Amino acid sequence: MSQLEDIANQDGWRCWVCDEPVDATISVNDPRGPSVDSRATNARSAKKGAADFAGGERLAHRGCNTKKGAVTAVIPWPSDLVLMDPAPLIAVAERLDRKGGREVVVRCADRADAQQVAHWLVDRFSRLAPALAVDASIDPGGGQFVVALTAARRR
Repeated sequence: MSQLEDIANQDGWRCWVCDEPVDATISVNDPRGPSVDSRATNARSAKKGAADFAGGERLAHRGCNTKKGAVTAVIPWPSDLVLMDPAPLIAVAERLDRKGGREVVVRCADRADAQQVAHWLVDRFSRLAPALAVDASIDPGGGQFVVALTAARRR
């Protein structure tokens, strides 16, 4: 089995950047084809041996891998919800993995959107950072709903 197939099987044939399925039958030269991404988000993370989400090899569409280039990838938020001040998810994952605790990640106008995004965040983090277990909470305040993620502190 090739390295690509091993990594793809590990990631369930889903692109770590866009979280959409990767088709094994598409040419590796096609933008929707599979590629292996060396996911060091920055040189410091790679040197320090940061957690699984910050380094290592993961499956990505050729186009997603090429588009992000040498800059930190941007994980897209759901476009069907009204979100205010969404945090960059890779940076959130790095901080929660490094020190644990609680971090506010987005504000929503209504409870229904907040509940949907809380569920989406826990699900998305299960693939973005499989070794990082997170819980989501929703707190009302100022006519809005704040969604936060919590991870256990590292010992």
